[in-house]
Amino acid sequence: MTRPGWVRVDCHLHTVESGDAVTTIDDLAEQVQRNKLDVICVTDHNITRAAVTAAERGIGARVIVGEEIRTQHGDLIGLFLTDRIPYVLPLAEVTSLIRAQEGLIYLPHPFDRGRSSLGETAEQLCRDGLADVVEVFNAKVEDQKVNAQAARLASRYGLPAGAGSDAHDPEGIGAAYLEMPDFDGPTAFLAALPQAVITGEYRPHAIRYARRG
Repeated sequence: MTRPGWVRVDCHLHTVESGDAVTTIDDLAEQVQRNKLDVICVTDHNITRAAVTAAERGIGARVIVGEEIRTQHGDLIGLFLTDRIPYVLPLAEVTSLIRAQEGLIYLPHPFDRGRSSLGETAEQLCRDGLADVVEVFNAKVEDQKVNAQAARLASRYGLPAGAGSDAHDPEGIGAAYLEMPDFDGPTAFLAALPQAVITGEYRPHAIRYARRG
């Protein structure tokens, strides 16, 4: 049970609007209750429509509007967004657009070679003061050395750690989350993150399409 005044936060998950996920908003409502999540960051690929809808409708958990944005150097996430950010823009333009909305720059699975990750560019963003949170536990990363590499990056630059299920199906929601002091807005979120406790387990993606033959 989460201690009084604290919340359970899944920082990274997807809905069917991502194009490669199957979770509906109804599924979100069911799973946040089942997993006792208090806050979820809906971070669909290059779109914010489902996040906004879930926030407006109410699903039993607070919704942070996010977006996993494809850039020319790999994917990064904007959190606490008010407007969608176009994809495949130059990285500097994307970070400027997130900052202009007073959003946070969250680096998802920065060293996972199986996905569109930032790799060495993540180090540059941290060095230049352009990263706010580094995802140090992603439930879709099988090799824990990759998550550990992200944790070292966060530690090297004194950045807070994030964790997310990266769920693309309902069963994956809550596979990784933070327990942290409650917060109201991006500034309070960042201030509370250093106290967060990470819980997570590897959980592979469900197969969306049956294999032929």
